[in-house]
Amino acid sequence: MASDGIDPAWLDATAQAALVRAGEVTPLELVDAAIARVEELNPALNAVVTPLFDSAREAAEGPLPEGPLKGVPYLLKDLGAAQAGVRRTSGASVLGDFAPDVDDVLVERLRAAGLVFIGRTNTPELGASATTEPSLFGPTRNPWDPRRSPGGSSGGSAAAVASGMVPAAHGNDGGGSIRIPASCCGLFGLKPTRARATTAPGAGDQGLSVNHALTRSVRDSAVLLDAIAGGVSGDPWWAPPPRRPYAEEVGADPGRLRIAWTAAAPRGSAVHPDCVRAVEETAALCRDLGHEVEEGSPEFDYPPFEEAFIAMFAAGVAASLDGIQRQFGVAPSPAKYDPPTWRLYERGADLSASRYLQAVELTQGVGRRLAAFFEETDIWLTPTLGRPPELLGRLEPSLETDPDEALEYVLSFVAFTPICNCAGGPAASVPLHWNEEGLPIGVQIAAPYGGEDVLFRLASQLEAARPWAGRRPPVSA
Repeated sequence: MASDGIDPAWLDATAQAALVRAGEVTPLELVDAAIARVEELNPALNAVVTPLFDSAREAAEGPLPEGPLKGVPYLLKDLGAAQAGVRRTSGASVLGDFAPDVDDVLVERLRAAGLVFIGRTNTPELGASATTEPSLFGPTRNPWDPRRSPGGSSGGSAAAVASGMVPAAHGNDGGGSIRIPASCCGLFGLKPTRARATTAPGAGDQGLSVNHALTRSVRDSAVLLDAIAGGVSGDPWWAPPPRRPYAEEVGADPGRLRIAWTAAAPRGSAVHPDCVRAVEETAALCRDLGHEVEEGSPEFDYPPFEEAFIAMFAAGVAASLDGIQRQFGVAPSPAKYDPPTWRLYERGADLSASRYLQAVELTQGVGRRLAAFFEETDIWLTPTLGRPPELLGRLEPSLETDPDEALEYVLSFVAFTPICNCAGGPAASVPLHWNEEGLPIGVQIAAPYGGEDVLFRLASQLEAARPWAGRRPPVSA
């Protein structure tokens, strides 16, 4: 590969780009090696659903932008991240071979950073599930245990990064869809502040979902966020700009942070002992690092909040199916969509405009409660999930399953992630723990609106104190 024999398979994206800049490896060599790893591992994991190998090699051989990640192979999630002329299924069979006409600004910015897109990754249908098991492509498997889910909805990207196919991959998060698979696959996964990166030109911004990445290192996450951050003219809102590049926050002294932690789910559901232990050990580690650590949580009435979040999420799914009908003439029906999608569509289609606006208002009120909480603390530390990675099939119920029981099972799994989507602030899953079965258990750190800088400083401190980069799953390059 490189002249000195370095194999970059397990180097992060920043280190791979440094090899390119130093002339020790070419972009084509990096891309060819990544393609070989996809070809080796994808039959076992089913992470990549649309290979783009020919166009990737062509891009790698041509002139690339002089960005911070020049020549690094990258995967895009097959939900959002529109590429002109490239199939985007969103995990839905009804979309067939639909290909957008233009690139998303997100894709343009990632390309300008020097990344080379080698494929698109599996996602549940329209991102409407906490696991990646669409009927269109079949399930993606967790490289730590192929019987288990990698989480969702960015599960294909997570499995690809965790197994070593690529050092980082695109994801998006409307209720935990970056942090859930990051926890399940032992990765760092940051959900940025609402409106940190534009969704232009095609998608609107309904307030829940944001784009970013799943990475093996904190510094890669920072570099990638620097690459995509910022709005464009016409966006409904912009996040406050950072004081300096996020890459400069990595390794910076976080100071003595006030950290409030809890292992109790705000909704009152049970939390698995492995997840409780992970938070307790992280709280102790933060105390050893010199931070002020106490138990604490924001106070608000959770059941109405959860009902409002479900209403907003379901409304988004209903809008997607109705939009597909307008554009492609496919009328919504349970025969055409996977059970999780259809159940959310039914909820969303029955929602009145008044109830939707009430839900938005209620979640914004919770955002104000969380903002007040952050006036007294800098970081809120929780489990990322209520349980370790689930067996495939457990989070993807059939239409015969009792809908209330199925919803409760999923909500108890994602008990900690939706709050920050609704409040708008940043949160990250940090891979500090593995249980006795060898499964990764993430912990979540959340910060005030616009507070990604604090998260990067703390996360990089935790990464240095308890490194995770050396861990390899059983199914890996």
